[in-house]
Amino acid sequence: MAKPAPVPLELRSKLWSLAAALACALPLLRLLPGWLALALLGLSALATIAGWKRTLPLPLRLLLTFAFIVLVLYAYRFGIGRDSGSALLLAMLLLKPVELSSLRDARAVVGFALFAPFAAVLLDQGPLTLALAVPGAVLALVACARLADAEVGLPVATFDRRRAMAMLGLFALAVPLALASFWFFPRLGSPLWGLPNAAKAKLGIADDMAPGDWLDVLTDDTPAFRVRFDGAVPRQPDLYWRGLVMWDFDGRSWRQPNWPQELAPATMAAGGRPTTYTVSLEPTGKRYVFALDLPESAPAGTNMAQDRSMRFDAPVDGVRAYRVTSAHAIAFEAELDPRIRALALRLPADYDPRTRALAGQWRAQGADDVQIVQRALAMFHDRFSYSLAAPPLGRDSVDEFLFDTRIGFCEHFSSSFTFLMRAAGIPARVVTGYVGGYNNRLGNFLLVRQSDAHAWSEVWLQGRGWVRVDPTAAVAPERVFRHGGQFDSGPGGNETAAGRLFDVGDWLRYGWNRFVLGFDATRQLALLRALGVPDPDTRTLAAIFAVVVGALLSIIGAFQWRQRGRPVDRLDQAWAQFTRELARAGLGKLAHEPALAWARRIAPELAAQGAPVLSLSVRFADARYARGALDASARQALIGDLRAFKSTQRHPS
Repeated sequence: MAKPAPVPLELRSKLWSLAAALACALPLLRLLPGWLALALLGLSALATIAGWKRTLPLPLRLLLTFAFIVLVLYAYRFGIGRDSGSALLLAMLLLKPVELSSLRDARAVVGFALFAPFAAVLLDQGPLTLALAVPGAVLALVACARLADAEVGLPVATFDRRRAMAMLGLFALAVPLALASFWFFPRLGSPLWGLPNAAKAKLGIADDMAPGDWLDVLTDDTPAFRVRFDGAVPRQPDLYWRGLVMWDFDGRSWRQPNWPQELAPATMAAGGRPTTYTVSLEPTGKRYVFALDLPESAPAGTNMAQDRSMRFDAPVDGVRAYRVTSAHAIAFEAELDPRIRALALRLPADYDPRTRALAGQWRAQGADDVQIVQRALAMFHDRFSYSLAAPPLGRDSVDEFLFDTRIGFCEHFSSSFTFLMRAAGIPARVVTGYVGGYNNRLGNFLLVRQSDAHAWSEVWLQGRGWVRVDPTAAVAPERVFRHGGQFDSGPGGNETAAGRLFDVGDWLRYGWNRFVLGFDATRQLALLRALGVPDPDTRTLAAIFAVVVGALLSIIGAFQWRQRGRPVDRLDQAWAQFTRELARAGLGKLAHEPALAWARRIAPELAAQGAPVLSLSVRFADARYARGALDASARQALIGDLRAFKSTQRHPS
């Protein structure tokens, strides 16, 4: 049997298919590296234009496919995972228009395009992604409906408002079900949208710290976390966000120790009023908790180490909110355990002899611990400079930095300062985290970016315990407190139009994180308690979900049942009016009866009107089932004739 010829694609349907595919691709395109998105779009546009009238030769299409694959793999460093896989599928979608010549091709393009909005939600659950994904999905459904009309020979308008409204109506019916699932579906103790991201290593504070490793972080202005204080925002010099405390040094890198479980958090004597705040942490794929120096206790779902650094029980794969109370420490671990002292003085053998000699010289001159700290800070202030373009360091990294290059950033300063203190017999350790923040006045919260990442030192002094010392601040305080006293370092500052627009956008994102991405099991239980369901278990939650969804499905089903007999096409509406007119005369069409069979059956009973009824039925069958039998004007004339028909037959009494 001969294979049927493909149905050609007329211009309007082709343009709608391309528009739908592009709209679906947009939310995923914005998540790709900028240069990659522009390259894929540009090559796709050129290939589509070149193959507009005639399909490109197969060798050229294969070459384009290979080029797209190489570009994507290069952008993701030839790693295969969720992010690179989504980008490869998007690249294939952008190549599909070069094969767009028939209705079948158009259906394939539009159907394939629907994956892009869903893949975008896997990569980013922000409001902008959702705002771009929904119109893309609606346009794809409208394009599918237009292609179905074109396939059966119905005329296709430039913009079919009826089809668009029908698709929006379908989405409107789905919204209550989506909200019910979001609020009442039983969930674990992690956010609903907290999807794992094993395929992509997140930027941010790493497990170790070596000079020069943080360049990607310090130049990244994406959010790390946002903070809302219960009271006033602390002073800028107090905004040190403690993350990891690193004790072990191997000659180049600092790392956290493996603390014995029996060691309790170090004691501290606090003074003044404590600061309570809520942190909304962006996904990191890691377990680190960030809090102002010094947290009084660990939030739920975290544990606190001996040095009062904290870790989550599980990696942070979604937005995570937690409340912390931090105290102003007067003395932090005033009595130092000999085991902790030994750990805070340990240095690798045969590394950095010049630094050891300098520390020994200062000690031999009779300087005490405080004086040695002051000498080191004065040396940094007088002889060193801050720059992200620091030269690489060799084996004796501390010696080379202190005596040769004398240029670097926070990693270099904190590492060398801590080594120098230990060499002088002063217990010291490195602390990594963030410093400062940008005050969003519209939302009254603090935004801390990845570029606010910072490293400083803590030294142990007799009678005072652990004391924070920031050697970078001795060299370039403007680099540490780069947001200034009023935190006005958004795009152009708070008072500019760009700054105010930035505040609005970030405020919306913060609200989305709190009320959508942060809607976890705890907040679900709070919602149910407010609705009069105290402490529901999983079985109760499942029952509530089933009842709510069942009720919504019943309402939607009843609505659809009422609508099912109402034709939506103008020709179908006219035909329905025509059949009702004859039904009133006792000549109704049976449900199973084809149009022509019905017309032939009733024509003998209609006398003079038999021929017109048969003619109208033939024209309707041709319009509905015979492709190309009626053009647009003839179809419009048929609609008018069907509506104008009035039966002269009287219903038998």
